[in-house]
Amino acid sequence: MMCHIRGMPSVNIRQLRDTRRLKAWLRAGKTVELRERDKLIARIVPESHKQTPAQWPDFAARAKKVFGDRILPGADIVIEERGRY
Repeated sequence: MMCHIRGMPSVNIRQLRDTRRLKAWLRAGKTVELRERDKLIARIVPESHKQTPAQWPDFAARAKKVFGDRILPGADIVIEERGRY
């Protein structure tokens, strides 16, 4: 007894050569079943939508919150330390 879900398009190996129809289904967001003699071999799933890039925290605001208005002479210390060697 076979049960097919009609909402999901299916193709067999020979029909897989028709890439226009396959690409149209995938662009529409449909999952396509690949069948051989009515046996399910694989499901071709469209790529998920691209995720929006993560929002970076405001590093300048964080530094101001931690250090206040102080100016740290980090570069000067590094230059002095390198000069010893």
